[in-house]
Amino acid sequence: MPRTTAWGAVAAVALAMFGASCSAGSDSDNPGGTPAVASRPVGSAPTAEPSPPLIPTATPVEKVRDAFAGLQATLDDSCTPADCAYFLRRVFDELQRLDGAMKASEKGPSHFAEPIKLIKELDTKVGSDQSFENLKEHQDSMIATRNKINTWMQGHPDDYR
Repeated sequence: MPRTTAWGAVAAVALAMFGASCSAGSDSDNPGGTPAVASRPVGSAPTAEPSPPLIPTATPVEKVRDAFAGLQATLDDSCTPADCAYFLRRVFDELQRLDGAMKASEKGPSHFAEPIKLIKELDTKVGSDQSFENLKEHQDSMIATRNKINTWMQGHPDDYR
């Protein structure tokens, strides 16, 4: 058999198999070729179809210890003229990270009631204006909140180890 004929035969077999698999299970009485619906005995429950695998849509929940480590990394920093805006933004962001991690923790937000309350009080003071000027105005409250939460966490080592 010549080479072109052999490839033609392979292609014909593949197409025939593909066509047969596409038409399998269709209702021959239905000219639209829609798939046939298998009937089940009357009174029987429908079988559960396997659910598709879960597709992660968000980043995993951050652990309290990781968020706390970020907040602790700000302890040796201060508001120097060159880095004050960065420092204040970072402290504020680290407090927000910790708040989210505590609220999502498997221990539940009630376990972290005090630090969550402290962050909420700070958020109420700062409001929605997170500009440098506003953060600078609330700098003392932010640093006090950070320090109180650090002290609280030091008394709960199981939450960050």
